Amino acid sequence: MHRKRAVIFDLDGCLVDSEPLSLEAIAIEMRALGIRDASAREIGDRFLGVAMPVIAEFVAKRLEGPVPEDFAQRVENRLLASYESKLFTIPGAETLLSGLQQQGTAMAIATGGSLRRMVATLELAGLDHWFTDTACSAEEVANGKPAPDLFLLALDRLDLNAADCLVLEDSPHGIRGARAAGIPAIGFVGGQHLDGKRDQHTALLREAGAIEVFEHLAAVERFIQSYTEDVTK
Repeated sequence: MHRKRAVIFDLDGCLVDSEPLSLEAIAIEMRALGIRDASAREIGDRFLGVAMPVIAEFVAKRLEGPVPEDFAQRVENRLLASYESKLFTIPGAETLLSGLQQQGTAMAIATGGSLRRMVATLELAGLDHWFTDTACSAEEVANGKPAPDLFLLALDRLDLNAADCLVLEDSPHGIRGARAAGIPAIGFVGGQHLDGKRDQHTALLREAGAIEVFEHLAAVERFIQSYTEDVTK
């Protein structure tokens, strides 16, 4: 039996409460293109946790034509502008990260966002110092979630094996990506974007393979600190 040596975090919706801002920025830019019924809820239901190129493919289908080349840039510009005054960490995030550091647990980020967005998010939220050289963006791999590529990159930067790690994710795509990389994953449903549908989303995360699902980071911290695994299995 051994305690996990590292935790790999999804960023948006797990450490920062940014998903409502992100989903609304995408919906606004879709409406600007003439997709009048585009909504943050629809985007969240369909694409929570996936990289922007996948969303752009969906937008192209709705438009029945090519997406403007600057669509992703416009979404990101709008989003980062909103971060200046509206970005907040998930309650308990800094306590969780501090506790893990004190017990000697390494930490990494595996986010579907771009490098620019990842860096800006960590800096504006004051979390960047926890992830020096271990923050990984989907922009750095061939395939985003639910492919395992992003988690494998995180393992490489941590210099650890899958069996030594645990993933915290708020999306089924992320849970599946972690499992594809051989890493056990727990789900998190505490973000504001899941208000009104936590029970439904909990079921989706469990169906995707989450070994546990939590609504509060304090409970996540207690689970991680006590979680052990029989390495002979």
